[in-house]
This record gives sequence, structure tokens and C-alpha cells, in this order.
Amino acid sequence: MSGTMEQETPFDGGGPVIVAIDGPAGSGKSTLARRLAAHFGLGLLDTGLLYRAVAKKLLDAGIDPADEDAATAAAERLAPADLDPACLRGEATGNGASVVAAMPAVRTALLPVQRRLGAEGRGSVVVGRDIGTAIFPDTPCKFFITASIEARARRRHKELLNRGETPIYARVLDELKARDRRDEARSVAPMRVAEDAVVVDTSELDIDQAFGTIRSLMDERLRMSA
Repeated sequence: MSGTMEQETPFDGGGPVIVAIDGPAGSGKSTLARRLAAHFGLGLLDTGLLYRAVAKKLLDAGIDPADEDAATAAAERLAPADLDPACLRGEATGNGASVVAAMPAVRTALLPVQRRLGAEGRGSVVVGRDIGTAIFPDTPCKFFITASIEARARRRHKELLNRGETPIYARVLDELKARDRRDEARSVAPMRVAEDAVVVDTSELDIDQAFGTIRSLMDERLRMSA
């Protein structure tokens, strides 16, 4: 978890601020969360890293991510050193994370970890797929960042190209569709829009436009909740 101090929030002195940022893969939620955390002087917790770390442990050991017992054991043994974003990139790790994230036992093991990390210090911008519905359902600051599947696939394809990989667009599109299906259909804490969340569609927005939109909405939410 990380963050920098750029701006005082209206909640200073009133307990930790939790900003829930949910949405599907490729929607831009992680990039927006980083900028929001810096702007508001909050920490950043990308909960997807926890599930990626579990998946990577399994893949590195040659274990199928669908092995729930092994995945749960890996979740219970996670250490801070396992959460280095630079070591958790790649489509295989991302797809494995989507598999283990659907396992009730894994989610149960990681729930207290997420709540503890998110509430440290002045609070955090917390990114995931069930933050506003399951992890921090009581926070007044909830956003669901989305985009069309085609826009998300184009972004992910470009991101992989920039990393020096050679992705096939059609495969990226199919993998995103499969991840969406797993995230929406899982039995525990499926990805859905919280009733009191603000939905922001970034399909036609660049990162600066999307950040400006979210920042303005965030300012309004903080004023209303102060």
C-alpha cells in the first residue's frame, strides 16, 4: 500500500477515509485509483494484488490455480514481500487471480487482511471488484468504473504491447470476457454495482478526463459526508 500527501481531505481528524473503486479488468480503475490516492493524500490498496500473489505462488509451484485447498493455504501464507506489483504482471497471473478470487475459502482468508490494510493511517483508495459491496460496504465514497468490452480489450492489448509482449487482440478480448463471467458469477461477493455507487463509464474518456470526472465526484461526496 502506498500514498503521497498532496491535499487535505475534509475528513481529517475524523477517522480513516475509505474510497471504494470497483470495476472490471481494463476499465482504468487502477490508474485512476493511483491518481486519486496521490491527490487526496491517501494510501493505495489494490486488492487484486492479493489474488495475483496467491495465483503466482501456485503457478510458480506448478499447481493448478483451480486447486482450492492449495490456493487457500497460499492465501494464509501471504507476506508483504509477495505483493510487489512488478512481480505480479502478466496475463497468466491475472487469469489465475480471477480463478482463485472465485473461491469462498480464499476470499474468507483475505477479507480481514484487506480491511486492516485499507484502514491504516488516514485511510486508502481501495481497488477491486467487491470493495463497495463486501469489503467496505459502509463507506460513503463508492465508485464503479466501467467501459465497453472492446475499449477494455484495446487498452489491455496496448498495455501488453508496451511491455514488449506479442498479444493477439482476439485472444485478449476472449480472456476479458471469460474473466468478466467468472467475476460476475462467483458465489461469494460477485462483481456488481453497489446500490449507492456512482458509475463512471470511461469508454470515451482519456485518463485525464476520467480523473477529472472522478475527482469532481469525489470532492462532492466528501463534502456531503463531512
